[in-house]
Amino acid sequence: MNQQAMQIIGIVANILPVIAIIVAVSVGGWVFTTWLRIKNGYPLENSWGVPIHPKTDRETVERIRLLTTENAQLRAELGSVKDRLETLERIATDHPSKLAREIDQLQ
Repeated sequence: MNQQAMQIIGIVANILPVIAIIVAVSVGGWVFTTWLRIKNGYPLENSWGVPIHPKTDRETVERIRLLTTENAQLRAELGSVKDRLETLERIATDHPSKLAREIDQLQ
């Protein structure tokens, strides 16, 4: 190869990592801002900057209602499981004599 071609290859080889870093930072920034928008409840935008609002039809509203109900039931069940676990931990870690006294008091 001639010297001019080698110089061009050298320039491209020096610029290519810089271009890759710029692209990586740009994509990372886009992903981060999109995550922040989703996390904070802002609507997403299409390529023209027009907000994309989720469709809310009857089926979606019903599904949200069912999921909300199920979520409340699961939270209540989790609370009772936590209470049971706390009692079992207390039984396992308390001294046997103290536990015997508490059982006798209940009778």
